[in-house]
Amino acid sequence: MNDSDSTPVRSTGPRQVRPRTEGWTQKQDADGKPLLQFAAPKRAMPPVHLADLTPEQRVAKVKDLGMPGFRAGQLEKHYFEHYTSDPAHMTDLPASGREALAADMLPHLLTEVRRLETDRGDTIKFLWKLHDGALVESVLMRYTGRITLCVSSQAGCGMNCPFCATGQAGLTRNMSAAEIVEQVVRANRLIADGGLGDPRRVGHEEERVTNIVFMGMGEPLANYNRVVQAVRTMVDKRHGLGMSARGITVSTVGLVPAINKLAAEGIPVTFALSLHAPDDHLRDEMIPINSRWKVDEALDAARDYFEKTGRRVSIEYALIKDMNDHAWRADLLAEKLNARGRGWVHVNPIPLNPTPGSVWTASEVPVQNEFVRRLNEAGIPTTLRDTRGKEIDGACGQLVASEEDQAVAAGVPAD
Repeated sequence: MNDSDSTPVRSTGPRQVRPRTEGWTQKQDADGKPLLQFAAPKRAMPPVHLADLTPEQRVAKVKDLGMPGFRAGQLEKHYFEHYTSDPAHMTDLPASGREALAADMLPHLLTEVRRLETDRGDTIKFLWKLHDGALVESVLMRYTGRITLCVSSQAGCGMNCPFCATGQAGLTRNMSAAEIVEQVVRANRLIADGGLGDPRRVGHEEERVTNIVFMGMGEPLANYNRVVQAVRTMVDKRHGLGMSARGITVSTVGLVPAINKLAAEGIPVTFALSLHAPDDHLRDEMIPINSRWKVDEALDAARDYFEKTGRRVSIEYALIKDMNDHAWRADLLAEKLNARGRGWVHVNPIPLNPTPGSVWTASEVPVQNEFVRRLNEAGIPTTLRDTRGKEIDGACGQLVASEEDQAVAAGVPAD
């Protein structure tokens, strides 16, 4: 499609705030442009875990450890159904060699550093310390009828978006598939122990995480292979967590080749494009990856994802006061989406969650309502998203390992 957003920001009408950082400086490349980190720095990855292996590889490794292959299935049951890595709970394994087998197949991956809860107890933010001291966060949220976990896929982020706290320190390293899956297992353990507020049921005899959103720390599609492997483990009904692929949302700021690759995987996850601006003039400054793949290219890839999977795409749009919340931008977004057909997309505007020291803030409520109204009137299903965890810095764009977190983590030894 032809790029139709060459119109510059209007000099009259609503105030236009330009993107800029506050309290920190974006890393730049040799040309003075915001630095994009696709390759993770060289760091030692964690020990290989059962969740890093295919079912066949698990059997082979158990045999290499001198045990019958069927022990792999027993370990899977303990880990994916009972949410435990503790050999003391694995009484169906022979006492001799049980601890060594668990240590080899289920090595420790995440050490809990801190847990913050909202007053109602329906949202919990975890700060995890990885084996090499890197810090990541995940957020567990109870809604009516579902329990959602926002997971991290990288320690830090290399996409360098100026309004997101996670990217301020750059990319530390990719997380392993098992480190991603472990966030779900640990959340399920907490739920099973009654640790998530009011114990209302969500349609299962035993409560557990029903929905996953890859909207924690990191750009999921920059850690493509491990994220896809983690998703396959989440949806595997015989050898994994047995979740519904439709309850898993993978987001990206717009890595077009990876979007196309994800569409061909044959896993019907929900795909979310973090757009935040419909015009390249603004998005170039807000989302540095737009220097590689423009708005129209990202939207074309999103539409192609719908064509290949039949799954409606979500467009994520952080509403920022006087930055990207202008009525004409709502109209332009509707125009671009409708140009690619009807019924393939849903827009989720999200009032900005300011990070500490930020000069940016959420749009005013009447402006939010007008933005949503214009999209809906244009035939684009649009729902203002209910954000959770702002009081514990657990909402979208707020996940970051602060100096205080680093200090606390320094005193927490790995288990």
